[in-house]
Amino acid sequence: MRRPIVIANWKMNKLPGEVTSYIKDVAGQLDKFPNVDTVLAGQDVLLTSMVTAAEGTSIKIGAENVYWEDRGAYTGETSPAALANLGVSYVIIGHSERRNYFRETDEMVNLKVLATLRNGLAPIIAIDENIQLVSSDDHMHWVVNQLIESLKGIDETTAAQLMLAYEPTQAIGSGQAMNAENVQKSLHIMRATLADMYGAEVAAQIRILYGGSVRPNNAFALLSQPDVDGVLVGDAALDAATFVELVQLAEQAKRIDE
Repeated sequence: MRRPIVIANWKMNKLPGEVTSYIKDVAGQLDKFPNVDTVLAGQDVLLTSMVTAAEGTSIKIGAENVYWEDRGAYTGETSPAALANLGVSYVIIGHSERRNYFRETDEMVNLKVLATLRNGLAPIIAIDENIQLVSSDDHMHWVVNQLIESLKGIDETTAAQLMLAYEPTQAIGSGQAMNAENVQKSLHIMRATLADMYGAEVAAQIRILYGGSVRPNNAFALLSQPDVDGVLVGDAALDAATFVELVQLAEQAKRIDE
């Protein structure tokens, strides 16, 4: 049984002074939902405050980006070794906005994934779905190809540490999540691809998330799908009460499988 997980991606929001109150607001309430893992991902300038505020709680902290070298003359980049030393647990890699605004390629995503694993960090690998291909019968070829390219050089013993996040571009920031049944079809194909790469046993251990306009009014339907192991949440998770509500919905949805 894969543990459900709810991940907040704050993006370039929140100020350092807002971190402690948010984490304090959610931490005590999350104890009611012990079967759901929770991660808060913030911009680099917040991470020290986030790690400190989350000490002694069940909340794990994630970074929103990373570079593929541990040290060097790479002004403005973030070292995976520094993130690990700081106490960060997860790193989001290859988010749609990174691919679109900053021209990240599958090769760059792969290098970052390898760097996080090398430093004991857990990568959350976002798999984009190009909006121009959504209506095409070939749109899942785009998704599967990204998955394969992003995981080059990762063997069976390491693959179980991965998380994948399926993010249809047209859903991100639109307020309209993808239909839950269609999400399940896409994630089923992704898991089948993982089974081809690593075997069915390993594929069954890898958590796959959905991201794209996740809200309390659609989260239960999404999380009730057998291959949806969690959600990657953007602006809805900026509100502490909404984040807790999504965690509650994750626990309720996954109980139906017990």
